[in-house]
Amino acid sequence: MIIDIINKKKAGQKLTYQELTTIFNGYLNGTVPDYQMSAFLMAICLKDMTDQEVIDLTDIFVKSGERLNLDDIQGLKVDKHSTGGVGDKTTLIIAPIVASCGVKVIKMSGRSLGYTGGTIDKLESIPGFRVDLTEEEIKKQAKEIGIVDSSQTLSLVPLDKKIYALRDVTATVDSIPLIAVSIMSKKIASGNKNLVLDIKVGSGAFFKTMKEATRFATIAEKIGTAHHMKVRTIISNMDTPLGLAVGNKLEVEEAIAILKNEEQNSLTDLVLELSSNMIALAKNISIEEALQEATESLISLRAYHKFVEWITYQGGNLEQLKNNDPCIELKAEKNGKIVEIDALEIAKFVKSLGAGRFRKEDEIDYDAGIYFIKTVGDVVKEGEVLAKVYTSKKVSIEMLRQIIKII
Repeated sequence: MIIDIINKKKAGQKLTYQELTTIFNGYLNGTVPDYQMSAFLMAICLKDMTDQEVIDLTDIFVKSGERLNLDDIQGLKVDKHSTGGVGDKTTLIIAPIVASCGVKVIKMSGRSLGYTGGTIDKLESIPGFRVDLTEEEIKKQAKEIGIVDSSQTLSLVPLDKKIYALRDVTATVDSIPLIAVSIMSKKIASGNKNLVLDIKVGSGAFFKTMKEATRFATIAEKIGTAHHMKVRTIISNMDTPLGLAVGNKLEVEEAIAILKNEEQNSLTDLVLELSSNMIALAKNISIEEALQEATESLISLRAYHKFVEWITYQGGNLEQLKNNDPCIELKAEKNGKIVEIDALEIAKFVKSLGAGRFRKEDEIDYDAGIYFIKTVGDVVKEGEVLAKVYTSKKVSIEMLRQIIKII
């Protein structure tokens, strides 16, 4: 029976809901071995899935575990998810902006096996910050301060955890249907009915082309509709690192600088776009009205005060947020203009500093990373500082000089 299902997908045929249930639930309960599921996942990568198959499989994933019920939390609620990028600290800024505008932000974020850590890694770089909240703690915090971000509970979508671990070691991570199922099943199980998806496209993203990003957006919206969830998708560029900081603690510091109106860059523009869409979706108002609310919250420092309230509530101590790694300055060797800073190459470099994981059990150096003094489009003079590199490792920063292209 399992061989028949694998052969059917290998031939590019559409599978029924029951066939998908048989093989995936069989893997979850141990009756389907790793080698058969590996073959099946590769067949999906090579032969793709129809939209209906993706919708069906998402439902199977959701039903593999418990669901968080947020119905007893009064008021407007919204969630946001990014498909991941380099220097992506948007949640740290967006969540307090939206929450300060009267919309509750209830998120479950993840750690990362990627180059520079996930949102939970960034939050854990704040001394004392608690990420392992219980369902009761999540609901209590949402009711009391309107903002919460926790690591995913073990009971939500166990099938995704088991499948992702296998995908990670079988070169089947970059399948658009499987990415959509993984992301959307967790968001549906998290209980929110409003979701804004920030879909990254470019060298430092999962999706390298607009065609891939657009297809993912279409599938995600269809999955949302099937589960009575309102989904908005925004496609944003990830050819260049987002903002100035790449590295967990440095990204928290940059987020704080933007919330305090001490820094403004391309990250600010994206943050306001995403915040506006979240507010507009939850309140059912125009983007223009929502943008006005988000901008006022940022300028008035209401968002910053909400950020402090959030971090403090979850045990974080912002006064102890200090970088202890040695700093190396990279200076320009000639006059010119910065024309490119490749996001993927920066991600690889920062990972080599210790800011990301090679394996799940690896410990992250929260202090490690890069803070750009100059970025794409800036005119520089010989001898000017281009970036500051923080690391406790002995590394050559000449590689970084090749990544920052000046003409």
